[in-house]
Amino acid sequence: MTVDFSTLLAIVAMAAATVLTRLSGLLLARHVSLEGSRRKAIESIPPAVLMAVVAPTAFATGIAETIACAVTAVGALRLPMLVSVVLGVFCVALLRAVGI
Repeated sequence: MTVDFSTLLAIVAMAAATVLTRLSGLLLARHVSLEGSRRKAIESIPPAVLMAVVAPTAFATGIAETIACAVTAVGALRLPMLVSVVLGVFCVALLRAVGI
């Protein structure tokens, strides 16, 4: 198997960009205070990302998946992210088992 140099370079560049992005976030967090509206804006990012991931499933699949995505969305507003994802997975499994 041969590895093209440009492919290897692209992979290394993407890895470096990922690491630098994550490290810069950690470094900047030390110097920026998150209070008030800033904190609310940052806290709203995980549910928004979750909805961006599950929304295509809600609109492109059956009724069981759509209902489970709605349950996940409502859960993401009040519950920890992991709990809302588990709730959505359990909901779609239950609805599929019932035959919906």
